[in-house]
Amino acid sequence: MTDPDLWEVLDRHIHEAEQLRRCLHREPELSGTEIGTRDRVLAALPPAASVTKVADTGAIVRIGGDGPAVGIRGEMDALPVTETSGVEWASERAGTAHACGHDVHLAALVAVARTIEELRLPTPLLAVLQPREETYPSGARDIVEDGALQAEGCAAMIGAHLQPALPTGVVACVPGSVNASSDEFEIQVHGTSGHAAYPHLTADPLLALAQIVVALQSIVSRSVDPMAAAVVGVSSISSGTAANVIPGLARATGTIRAMNAETRELLRKRVQAVAENVARAHSCGVEVKITHGEPVLHNDPRLVDAVARHLGDQNIALSTTLRSLGADDFSYFSEVMPAVMMFVGSETDEPLHSSAFLPSDSDLHLTARAMLAGYLGAADLLREESPLR
Repeated sequence: MTDPDLWEVLDRHIHEAEQLRRCLHREPELSGTEIGTRDRVLAALPPAASVTKVADTGAIVRIGGDGPAVGIRGEMDALPVTETSGVEWASERAGTAHACGHDVHLAALVAVARTIEELRLPTPLLAVLQPREETYPSGARDIVEDGALQAEGCAAMIGAHLQPALPTGVVACVPGSVNASSDEFEIQVHGTSGHAAYPHLTADPLLALAQIVVALQSIVSRSVDPMAAAVVGVSSISSGTAANVIPGLARATGTIRAMNAETRELLRKRVQAVAENVARAHSCGVEVKITHGEPVLHNDPRLVDAVARHLGDQNIALSTTLRSLGADDFSYFSEVMPAVMMFVGSETDEPLHSSAFLPSDSDLHLTARAMLAGYLGAADLLREESPLR
C-alpha cells in the first residue's frame, strides 16, 4: 500500500472518531475516576493482542504482534472547570470539563490505532490510556514504575498535545528540553497571635509571609544563570479571620519550574532557605513542604528528526523553536526511553484550561496526523540496525 493510501485510511478513521470525541467531551471524568472514559476508548479501539490495566484506571493496549513496539500516549482526565463553550455536546457533568484537549488526544489515538490495525503495519502499537495527567500522583509515573511498558517491549513513546499558542496547522517538533520540571511548595509561617492594636506583643506571621513572598521573587533574578529559564511563583495566600486580630498562622503555596536538573535543585534549596531566614528575622517559625513533581521533558533528537521527516512529507508546517515552562508528566516516559512530545496548533483563541477552550474537528485531524507521523518515525528507527538507545 502506498503512503498516500495510508493517510487516506487515516482520514477516514478520523472522521469516524469525531463522534467519539463528542461523547468523551460530553461525559468528562476527573483525575483518578476515568473508568468510564477508559472503557469507552477500549470499546472504540480495534481488537487487541493484549490489554493490561495499569495505574488504577489506565490501560495499555497492544495492537499488532510480538516484538518491540511504539507507544502513543492518550491522557484521559478532565479538569474541575465549568464549561462555557455553548456547544450542544458540552459537558453534562457539573464542574467538570475537557478544557485541555484530552478528549481530542484520545479520539486521535483511536483513529491512528484503527489505521495501523487495518493496514497491518508491521511495528506493533501500544495505545497508552493514561490517567491523572492533571494531578499528583502522576499517572505516567505510576505506569513507568509499574513496569508494564518494559514488559510490553515499548521502545519509544510518542505524545501530541494541543497548544493554542501555536498557529493553526503548525506542529512543534523540537529536540532537547521542551517542557520544564514542576514542583509545588507550601509555606506555613507560625507566629504569636494577638490584638491588632498591640502588634508589639505578637509575632506577626502574615507580615513575615508577605516579606517571604517578596523575597522569593529575587531567587530567579539573583541566584539563577540568566541564560537558564526558571520560575518561582506564589499562587495562593491565606491567613486571618478578622480585621482586628493578628493571626497565628499564614500559609502560601506556589510553583517551581526549571529547564534543567541543576537549576531545579538550586531553586528547591533557595526557596527553603529564603523562607526559613525571613521567618526567623520576624521571630516566627516556618514549615516548608516541597512536593516533587514532573521532571524536565526531553525530546530525543534522533526521534525528532525521524518524526519531522514524516510531518514534512505531509506538508505540515513545523515549528522548531517552541519550548515552555509548562509541564507534562509525559516527561516520566522521556526519562526511561526515547520519546517525542509534539505540540499541535489549534484554531481556538482560548488558552488551555479556559472554561471556553474547545478545539475544532480540524484540530483533531492534525493531532491524529502528528501521532501517526510519530509512530512512523519511531518505526523507521526500529528498523535500523542500531537501537534507539
